[in-house]
Amino acid sequence: MRLDPHCLEDQINQCMLNDVFRFRRRLQKIKNRASRDNKPPEQKMAQLMREIERSLAIVRSRKDNLPVIDYPCDLPIAQKSDVIKETILDNQVTILCGETGSGKTTQLPKICLDAGFGIRGKIGHTQPRRLAARAVSLRIAEELNTVPGNEVGFKVRFSDQSNDRSYIKLMTDGILLAECNHDPFLNQYDVIIIDEAHERSLNIDFLLGYLKRLIQKRKDLKIIITSATIDPDRFSRHFNDAPVINVSGRTYPVEVRYRPYQSADSEQNKNLQEGILDAVNELTRIDRGDILVFLSGERDIRETADFLFKQRHDRVLDNTEILPLLARLSNAEQNRIFHPSGKRRIILATNVAETSLTVPGIKYVIDSGVARISRYSWRSKIQRLPIE
Repeated sequence: MRLDPHCLEDQINQCMLNDVFRFRRRLQKIKNRASRDNKPPEQKMAQLMREIERSLAIVRSRKDNLPVIDYPCDLPIAQKSDVIKETILDNQVTILCGETGSGKTTQLPKICLDAGFGIRGKIGHTQPRRLAARAVSLRIAEELNTVPGNEVGFKVRFSDQSNDRSYIKLMTDGILLAECNHDPFLNQYDVIIIDEAHERSLNIDFLLGYLKRLIQKRKDLKIIITSATIDPDRFSRHFNDAPVINVSGRTYPVEVRYRPYQSADSEQNKNLQEGILDAVNELTRIDRGDILVFLSGERDIRETADFLFKQRHDRVLDNTEILPLLARLSNAEQNRIFHPSGKRRIILATNVAETSLTVPGIKYVIDSGVARISRYSWRSKIQRLPIE
């Protein structure tokens, strides 16, 4: 490599995205000084060349150590992987409308990696909840046969399990929004995936507006908006008629039974926990399959877990595990729901298990009928989580 400022520009364009703009500024200063002094500063040029070589070596290393990528044949999104890949390469913004169970959350980062992204920059993937971000990162790392926290990492509040070697980085939308403060151009990413966009929280809405402005300045940045229940045309219009890809989900026959645990005609009024126990008794008479129970929040989950644990002497709960699913639990406790054992499981969760993550082995669902929904109060100017 010659000590010529003009010969370095092509080399800089091949460096890590996080270094490109810094190197360009330094090269411009060298050019300005060279034009003023009629000779380039050799020492600064040599130092810049060494840093460029280090950055290029990192790019080569990341490219050589790419994990082997394959797609589960039973997921609907695997049948459209080539179409999705071509659309992402040909367009700066892509809208992916995938139903629950299509595999979009776990397979989309792998499709981007297969398309050549994630080498010079990371593939950023946002989730609305900490629990989902951590669970998805572990699942993708398992499918790629890599160690969690290395090639596939995650970053949530109070925990950062990613590093410079990470190709895919899972995080909450709040973390990405916070990163915009010290990295306004998001230079460390070459693809950003906004998942569960239908939730339309303040963080997601801010990100959608911010990214629309950012893509005008960073033409190399790819944006993918995805959700299970999105209004695709509306988001497409927001991003200047971006292409929309629809992916079907896996559907199964479902029988719905309504069992009110409180009735005006009944002489005794049961509480929520007793109603759940009655539902478990009814399902046990059919089959001893795994049960997922939807509750409104942590308090209901802990109270229900304690109530069911006290009833463990009942034959209905014999050989049964009671597994709460909370973001506050340790990683080992959360991982128990993703590894079925020989016992029947009753998993107590909020609506995070409805779309954000998929719990394996579930045969029955008990829905309490209430959930905490994110709402913005224009009177108090804050985001609220009322029970609805």
